[in-house]
Amino acid sequence: MRKVLGTLDDMKLKFLFRTGAICLFAATAIAQQNSDTVPAEKRERFLHWGDQGDGTYANPVLNGDFADSDVEKHGDRWYMITSTNHLSPGMTILETQDLVNWSYVGHAIPSLSWEPQYRFDQMNGYRWGVWAGDLIWHEERQEWLCYQIDFQSGLYFTRAPDIRGPWSEAECLLKRQHWTDPAVFFDYERKEAWLLVNWGSGSPPRPDKIHELKLFRLSWDGSEILDEGKTIWKGKGVEAAKIRRFHDQWYIMMIEWQGEGDERDRKQLCLRSTTDSLYGPYESRTVMERESNEHRSACQGSLIEAPDGRWWFLHQLVQNGEPVFHGRPQCLQPVTWEDGWPIVGKDIDDDGIGEPVWTHEKPIDSDATFRLQTSDEFNDPDRGIGPQWNWNHDPRKERWSLSAREGHLRLTASKSTKADRDKLKGPFWGAPNTLSQRQLGIGKTRVEAKLDITGLQPGTRAGITHFSGNFRRRPTGSYALFGVREEANGKRVLFYTDDQSSTVIGPVPAGTTDLRLRSDTDFDRARFSWSLDGKTWNEIEPTYRLTLGNWRGNRPGLFCWNQRTDDLEKAGHVDVDWFRYEPSER
Repeated sequence: MRKVLGTLDDMKLKFLFRTGAICLFAATAIAQQNSDTVPAEKRERFLHWGDQGDGTYANPVLNGDFADSDVEKHGDRWYMITSTNHLSPGMTILETQDLVNWSYVGHAIPSLSWEPQYRFDQMNGYRWGVWAGDLIWHEERQEWLCYQIDFQSGLYFTRAPDIRGPWSEAECLLKRQHWTDPAVFFDYERKEAWLLVNWGSGSPPRPDKIHELKLFRLSWDGSEILDEGKTIWKGKGVEAAKIRRFHDQWYIMMIEWQGEGDERDRKQLCLRSTTDSLYGPYESRTVMERESNEHRSACQGSLIEAPDGRWWFLHQLVQNGEPVFHGRPQCLQPVTWEDGWPIVGKDIDDDGIGEPVWTHEKPIDSDATFRLQTSDEFNDPDRGIGPQWNWNHDPRKERWSLSAREGHLRLTASKSTKADRDKLKGPFWGAPNTLSQRQLGIGKTRVEAKLDITGLQPGTRAGITHFSGNFRRRPTGSYALFGVREEANGKRVLFYTDDQSSTVIGPVPAGTTDLRLRSDTDFDRARFSWSLDGKTWNEIEPTYRLTLGNWRGNRPGLFCWNQRTDDLEKAGHVDVDWFRYEPSER
């Protein structure tokens, strides 16, 4: 693949989806949506998503919390990274051959090893972690590079010879600066490497503050910053910039806050150099904006050329509108070029600026039955748990296993840490080894898990969960737990707990070894039930409303902890036979 281009066929433009720090400010305007207040037409729009099986797709193509993505082509496939914040392993990687149907392949950051608050004995990194990143295939070195900025810590990168790993532990390029959104570009003709970042005191960028795009020289192996950098653009809340070169000009795609009051919104901006210098000067044009009747910002994405020469833009919808509990989904837009400028989507109102389309012909013909991985039978110790999973902070490695009992995931309980207990409303946020994945779709979904509870001890609690949360300036996390716990007298009870209340459902029948737990969601409502045999199900009374935690969407998962003791012999464990997740229909 050539990075410096003389023709559009050679062009490789990548863009970064911001990790979502800016979404904090949009989140303050989010209505407390529920099934009754979101208009039917908006629900209907998001109910249909992805491959429609007739040669078309419906946006979003990824209807879940796939924030801050960046896309890189290698061979006949494209690879996407998406941010994970405090979850571990970090920076989820997905793969596609048609830009519509994606699969998980791994993570670019093995662990959040660079700060102590991400450890299982602290779990105090909810504000930070893995933010927006940039994924690059270095042609000359034949290796993958992934860059990301943890705003409270610094700029880090990892390496791998294969996209599936193993990836190196994170290396630091620079500690603690007011940076976000790294973008790296290797110019193979001139043998120059560049780093572009959003820069400004008070980062992450605010919609009412001027921020800079700052350009640095980078070593050819990508491991060292060589100068002090130079500002090449300023604007309100600018972020998520990417640089590329073709037709002897430099292009930068970025987002910028424009407008005032209720009209203020993120817009997708394109900068084009008027000389042959990466330092500019640049002329600018807005190339995509949200529809006039839509409240979710459409911006931050990757420009992609398909094999047939057509262009596409994969971008996120930011959650400053409804519905939002599923986070920031990914949409795919057709791109046309006019006078050397891209128009993203379709110019619906004839003002020269593209707006999103919601259905379109697929870029590449492919198998419409493909589905993103969700379920896990936990029967392959060599493979490990599926790549759809993340732990809440770095896990306690000696307290989970796929080999302790064949065909099961064993979660051995730990005592919940007390970090930030007053802010985080309960021990759940400090419980190590909570395992979760992204919710897919806003329609009807089902989670079902089969648990062997014979290993429980007094104080052990285990079960299934829905939660969301990312704590930037105030605790806004939300969770629901449905499971079983063992009392001091050895009796076992079913319980339901959320961030508002806790209820004992009733005793677990004596002699029970296997217990099935289920959650069924319909839009933003989750109901829970249990069964001893998988045939007769008992629905419990409480209903949980799925929410957004600042800028992170809902996640279903598994938990196991013991609030009484951390002693390995006394804490207890649960064996999970399988976890089966049916996303909403597309």
